[in-house]
Amino acid sequence: MKCEDLLKALGDYVDGGLEPGICEAFESHLAGCQPCQVVVDNVRRTIALFRDGKPYEMPDAFRDRLHAAVRAKWKERMGPA
Repeated sequence: MKCEDLLKALGDYVDGGLEPGICEAFESHLAGCQPCQVVVDNVRRTIALFRDGKPYEMPDAFRDRLHAAVRAKWKERMGPA
């Protein structure tokens, strides 16, 4: 299995929808490919955060930058308030 094959099947793998033989090839590839391990781990963590449904507290500095960026984009598209 190549990285691109793994990425195409990633959703089914994480959801448990792959056939056992494909799962084995997937896991064999993961055992030797650190970049794919990172991708799969990030997808699993994202799904876990979403499933938990708990709000994530944004750092103040990030929240302020995000709000400023949204306001600037709004003014750019809609004009001054």
